[in-house]
Amino acid sequence: MEKVDGIGGVFFRAEDPDALAGWYEAHLGVTRTPDSYDKPCWTQAAGETVFAPFPRDTDYFGRADKQWMVNFRVSDLDAMVAQLRAAGIAVEVDESDYPNGRFAHLSDPEGNRIELWEPKTPA
Repeated sequence: MEKVDGIGGVFFRAEDPDALAGWYEAHLGVTRTPDSYDKPCWTQAAGETVFAPFPRDTDYFGRADKQWMVNFRVSDLDAMVAQLRAAGIAVEVDESDYPNGRFAHLSDPEGNRIELWEPKTPA
């Protein structure tokens, strides 16, 4: 069976797409979509990606009117949280240490929930 190789893009509606793209670039390092085919897109590091539908009534995505959440892998959760908080962005760190790593949550300026995941390195 042929399989997909990974996520090729995340597309969603926004009230102000340009401002929101700028926020993701400034605070999370996700570069904007290039304005020509000659320029490279944002490239992610190789690693695990979870693809998981959730029940319609989940509260895990924050606000009930939000239909999606992006989980970004990070190599140093504490450093990323410090960077975001220094920029005045509220971040909730989950103090639990899960078998697959550590997590934190924040929202972008339009209220979309973002999960940061520092995967546990194999022993």
